[in-house]
Amino acid sequence: MKTSSYEVVVVGAGQAGLAIGHFLGRQERRFVILERNGDIAPAWRERWDSLTLFTSRRYCALPGVAFPGDPDGYATRDEVIEYLERYAAAFELPIVLNSDVKELDRDDDGRFRVELGERTITADQVVVATGPFQNPNVPKLAERLAGDVFQTHAIGYRRADDVPAGSVLVVGGGNTGFQIAKELSATHSVVLSVGSRQKPLPQRLLGRDVFWWLTKGRILDKNIETRLGRKLSSRDTLIGSSPRKLEKRYGVEVKPRLVDTDSDMLRFEDGSTLKVDSVIWATGYRPDYSWIKLPVLNEDGRPRHRRGVTEAHGLYFLGLTWQFTRGSALIGWVKHDAEFIAERIAANDSNARPFVRKLVGAGASAHAGSNERP
Repeated sequence: MKTSSYEVVVVGAGQAGLAIGHFLGRQERRFVILERNGDIAPAWRERWDSLTLFTSRRYCALPGVAFPGDPDGYATRDEVIEYLERYAAAFELPIVLNSDVKELDRDDDGRFRVELGERTITADQVVVATGPFQNPNVPKLAERLAGDVFQTHAIGYRRADDVPAGSVLVVGGGNTGFQIAKELSATHSVVLSVGSRQKPLPQRLLGRDVFWWLTKGRILDKNIETRLGRKLSSRDTLIGSSPRKLEKRYGVEVKPRLVDTDSDMLRFEDGSTLKVDSVIWATGYRPDYSWIKLPVLNEDGRPRHRRGVTEAHGLYFLGLTWQFTRGSALIGWVKHDAEFIAERIAANDSNARPFVRKLVGAGASAHAGSNERP
């Protein structure tokens, strides 16, 4: 079996993996980014065609390269994919595609062992940057729907034309559920089931993007270790949508939580029932870290960490929802956690080069002083 060795292995070539790759490259480390799919940024490729970000382009840049286009406009899914591809090429990031990690453990000598089936990689340190979009979460009651009711998770939804004519129930009151319901409303009769109400925020306020205001007010700086951060982390926020707007402007009926299904009949928390032809499950994702054989997961299978740093020396997570702040899983803010993790990697390297020790010891920003390229 072929074996290779690196200082750092990064698992996942999405926005988090590319961001940490930028900082590792600045440290001149010998590292590799492993991606299980045949292209980088697979989570973006799996989203629906018309997806538009709720953050303006001004807030969509990874470190070192500005996001092109009108900074006050909103990028599409395809623009994000193109940007990430150009980003990886610009920094010549060492990405190896079609590299599905089967197991992560330690060797007898304490180094990490990354099993890829046909080959093994060993590493001093490992960053798990697989992000929050892993296994689609579909409720058990989906199994009781009749076979002639079309259903798919949001990950399988591409465009309205793919959904059979007739009535559609979209289940899930987050930004994904609202965006899909809006698109479908142009060609279908749509009902949206909202399990828990989320605070709606306008996409623009007084001519400014809402994230400009959140940044200006330092709301996005509040981390999970603060009282406000803990409160904010317990609820999600609708950007540019609201139940009232959805009903009035798009003609979408909003119903409470879906609690039961029986063939083609659906029952909601308020006792009302409904028959539909199709169901779109915009019900989020659940993590899958079963391949990690180290004691860093809790009883729910989620990582135990503090800002991505685990108790297993040299093992880190990156790109998690609320890893440290609201922006941890967003393309324009993941760089802050990536920089932090890169500094920890340098600090943990007993053979760190003198300039790296100086950089970390001084607490300097790894990208302060670098110019954003247009």
